[in-house]
Formats: sequence, C-alpha cells, structure tokens
Amino acid sequence: MKTVTLSTLQAYKQAGETFSCLTAYDASFAHAASQAGIDVLLVGDSLGMVLQGHNSTLPVTIEDIVYHTRCAARGKGHSLLMVDLPFMSNATTERLLEDAGAVMRAGAELVKLEGEAWMADGIRELTRRGVPVCAHLGLTPQTVHQLGGYKVQGRDAAQAERIINDAKVLVEAGASVILLECVPASLGKAVTAALDVPVIGIGAGPDTDGQILVMHDVLGVTHGRTPRFVKNFMVEADSIQTAFQRYHEAVKTRTFPAQEHCF
Repeated sequence: MKTVTLSTLQAYKQAGETFSCLTAYDASFAHAASQAGIDVLLVGDSLGMVLQGHNSTLPVTIEDIVYHTRCAARGKGHSLLMVDLPFMSNATTERLLEDAGAVMRAGAELVKLEGEAWMADGIRELTRRGVPVCAHLGLTPQTVHQLGGYKVQGRDAAQAERIINDAKVLVEAGASVILLECVPASLGKAVTAALDVPVIGIGAGPDTDGQILVMHDVLGVTHGRTPRFVKNFMVEADSIQTAFQRYHEAVKTRTFPAQEHCF
C-alpha cells in the first residue's frame, strides 16, 4: 500500500473521498491496523484511560507519549502517524516546542493539540519549524473538568459559530488538519465545508473528511459507558484484523457513522 502523507489526506478531501483513522499504542496493533488499510494511526493520550486505567487523559506524561510513539512507529507500515501532545504541553511556547520535538524524534509525522483560537501563536511557531499540526476542537478531553464532563459541544448557535471561527483561525495559523469531537452532525458538516484542509470527526457526523475511533472501542473492550458515536466492529468479525478491515471499509463507504452514532 502507498504511504499516506498529508498530501494524501488533502487529495482525499479534494476528491470527496473519506479516510480512516484509528488509535494505536504499540507495534503489533499498529501493524495490524496498517495492514487492514487504516490511513492514519493516532498515538492518543487516550492511553491514559484504555491502557493505564485512569478516569481521564490528564495523568499522561510526555514520557508516556514518547514511549508509545516509538513503539507504534515501528509497526505503522503505510499509515500516517499522528501523536497527541499531553496535558500542559501548551503551557508555554518553549515547552510546546520541546514536547513536539520529542514526539517528532520518536516517529510522529503529525502532532495533535487540543484547544481553541488561542493556540494560533503556538501553531505558527510549530509550523515555522517544520512540525505539521492537527488542531483538536469541540469536546477536548484535557479540559474535561472545565467543561463539566464529557458533553457534546456546539449545540447552540453561538457556540457553533465560535467553533467554526476557531477552526478558521487555526488553519490560517498553519494547522494542516482539524479534528472535531462530539459536536452535532450539522456542525461537523459546516466546519468541513468551510475549510480547505481535511477535517477528522469523532462523534461529529458522517460528513467530515475522515473518521477516527479509539481502537478499544472498535474491538468492544471499552470499560464503563459506551459513547453514542462508538460501534463495536468485533461483533461479526472472526479476528481483530477483520474488525479493523470492516471499520476501514465502513468509513470508506460512508456506512459509518450511521444516524444512530450522531448527535
């Protein structure tokens, strides 16, 4: 399979073709996902919950992220490797650059930052230094306590307009990709139409350019409450590889997410 790059994602958007994304935290699962056709792998700070057993992503450190990035990079195959910067990486520009450098040296090909329009200066500094950025908007898990829990964002007109404007500001600052989490499907569609860069959705409706899920959700091994936007692809699969393939195919054919997965 041909290596996926940012140019590949941009070409998908221009052609109206969707692409698949999935979290991966080690070489074995990264390899399996890549072999299944997954376009983008994410070493997410979700590892704090699904691997470490925490109730949020906040305890994850840059050392944790770097370790799992090195592991996933060894098995990523043709897939583009995106990596989260953990809580407080954006506390100062100096720390942001240092943490981004650490994950890029570990094998990241795209770094992901949570926040709003105020991230613009940091994104400019990263892109000036050759670090490609995905800006994460909507429900941002690192601010879960400020948000009062894992709640859908952008339900009212004012909040939806702010998210659209924030996305435009961050793209202008240099963001190569936008990720939207837990927003109404209508907002996911509006942001995707408003931007020239690829938009990845998780709980953001069927009209974003790409879709992402946490690997453990795809395999049906999630603990606690299952989010609305999740589908267990292991139910009718005879192997993990088959589950990954079915997820990839469902995204590419736009049969996932379906109406029941949307807000």
